[in-house]
Amino acid sequence: MAFGDLLEQVGSTGRFQILHVTLLCIPVLMMASHNLLQNFVAAVPPHYCSAHTNLSQTQLSPEEKLLITVPLDERGKPQRCQRYAVPQWHLLAKNGISDVGEHGDTEDIDVDLQGCVDGWSYNMTERTSTILSDWNLVCDQRSLKQMGQTVYMGGVLVGALLFGCLSDKYGRRCLLLISHLLMAVSGTCAAFASSFSVFCLFRFGCGMALSGIGLNTFSLIVEWIPTRVRTVVGTITGYCYTVGQLNLAVIAYFIRDWRWLTLAVSLPFYVFFLYAWWFHESSRWLVLSNNSEQAIKNLKSVAKFNGRHEEGDKIDIKESMKKEMSCSEGSYSALDLFRTRIMRNMTICLSFCLLWSRYGFTKFGVDIYLIQVIFGAVDIPAKIVITVTMSFCGRRVSQCGALIIAGVTILMNLLVPYDKQTLRTCLAVIGKGCLAASFNCCYLYSGELFPTIIRQNGMGWVSMMARVGAMVAPMVLLSGDYLPWLPGLIYGGAPILSGVAAIFLPETLGSPLPDTIEDVDNRSSLKYTQYERFFFSFFNEAAFSILKTGDLGGSPKSHKRKQ
Repeated sequence: MAFGDLLEQVGSTGRFQILHVTLLCIPVLMMASHNLLQNFVAAVPPHYCSAHTNLSQTQLSPEEKLLITVPLDERGKPQRCQRYAVPQWHLLAKNGISDVGEHGDTEDIDVDLQGCVDGWSYNMTERTSTILSDWNLVCDQRSLKQMGQTVYMGGVLVGALLFGCLSDKYGRRCLLLISHLLMAVSGTCAAFASSFSVFCLFRFGCGMALSGIGLNTFSLIVEWIPTRVRTVVGTITGYCYTVGQLNLAVIAYFIRDWRWLTLAVSLPFYVFFLYAWWFHESSRWLVLSNNSEQAIKNLKSVAKFNGRHEEGDKIDIKESMKKEMSCSEGSYSALDLFRTRIMRNMTICLSFCLLWSRYGFTKFGVDIYLIQVIFGAVDIPAKIVITVTMSFCGRRVSQCGALIIAGVTILMNLLVPYDKQTLRTCLAVIGKGCLAASFNCCYLYSGELFPTIIRQNGMGWVSMMARVGAMVAPMVLLSGDYLPWLPGLIYGGAPILSGVAAIFLPETLGSPLPDTIEDVDNRSSLKYTQYERFFFSFFNEAAFSILKTGDLGGSPKSHKRKQ
């Protein structure tokens, strides 16, 4: 683990690192836009069955056509998926449009209803167009809306596995370039899609690209910065995603057409692709891939950029990282994540932590733009708190605490009456903030736990588990049709169990990045921070007192016996 010394030699957190991290973080802003794009491009506009074709020749106003064509539902709103089989002309006799709210009173009139055989009419006051209005993904076809997001998340899952494996074999920079180009091209093609199936195909490509960008961006960041600034830089990267959520609300507010909106969040990736050629491949990865010459060349370039040309000429990788290079001989794959006991336990625990990083939230009763801003703003204080706890209490305590608090708030919501919307909303916001903090912590934690030779495989695996959770979460909601309280119980219980699993992860606060599997195995799994030592010592003393004396405080004699 001598690469940290080489980083100090070439400038530590110099001009190169600042520019490098800044340029890598900018695309993260648009990653959030793509990840949440479905909220706007698939927004459900108010709709109802179109009027009968024979009414087109009449002089009736749109309100009168609606009156005699579409019945009202129990809420007094036009039904979305049914209309009268024949126009109900007698309803015009009820004082015209002034009594539209009463035309549902047809108990004494036997009327037949039918589906929307002539299509739908949409109220496009919020959005000028969505994929639902363009391709009529409503009523019998409404399940296709969720299919579009499921296909996208499937792309994210496949991309996590594919790009994770490939980047450990071919390098981070190469796969990042490919991911930027794939996102730009797939997003552009999705904006001009002629059918829903074509749209889903290219959204699948966007999902794959998102995984590639996220994984390789994070690895290029943490592998070029020293240990002492990892927490701060990791949090800055997380805040870029938060700002991206807020940016999406602003962009979507001014661009109301789904095609132009998709294009607007995709075109910047052409620019990202062009300037990504400047990025330096991770020298840490190059050394462990037996490409020391290119690693030295990159380090000398960084030293020159940081104004340390003389120090760069003195670099001797073969001597500094002799042990790491000897341990990295051979080929590695995702199977190595489960090869040793410590690696296996670590991978399984991290999988649990990310599996349930999403859950269903209480509806706020406001428009989608404000909801987007609220959910983005909640992340700001949450990530500040998690940064402080990660820096002083350690990663493990922070991860465990965030997940358990999130689960408890979700379970508390089950006990709050439905009419207490303010309290329910507050609990939902706290839960969302805790899960956002947990995700931010776990992503940094994963990068610190996995060794360089299979870091991308490990990051890809846990990222895949997060996407599996995102795909399973909507299915959990379906259980509410049978037991209304069951989804909340699952969403609340799962984070608590994940928080318990996080206790078994090793602490990485202040530790250098491991380069080989041997480094991970040699790292003590019982390395506690000062706070944790006090925490566990207190409970060990309490448990000993209870077992020996039945008294929580313990007797002097029992303490003497223990000593």
